[in-house]
Amino acid sequence: MLGAYFPVLILLFLALVIAVAFVQLAKWLGPSRPTRIKYSAYESGMDPVGSARDRFSVKFYMVAMLFILFDIEVVFMYPWAVQYKQLGVYAFAEMVTFIIILFIGYIYVFKKGGFEWE
Repeated sequence: MLGAYFPVLILLFLALVIAVAFVQLAKWLGPSRPTRIKYSAYESGMDPVGSARDRFSVKFYMVAMLFILFDIEVVFMYPWAVQYKQLGVYAFAEMVTFIIILFIGYIYVFKKGGFEWE
């Protein structure tokens, strides 16, 4: 019974060995020129300002989530638009329902002031 999993275990072992080997080879063969700037918090050369423990406003996360939400909307709409004629009326009704639900969410966020930059 467990003999069927033996090739999978061999594959996982080989993947692990190869991954560790490549990381070690990169460390041994790659250039290493450490500087004070490279070991600082930012590699841009600018000194860090403030603490790394500062809190972000919830507004920041809300804007990020809204961006992801409307980005996913486009991901669902693009394949539908490409195959629009082959999918028929049912797919059209489903997409209209999807757009209406997202539009209601858009109106809700707009009324709550989610798009206002301060």
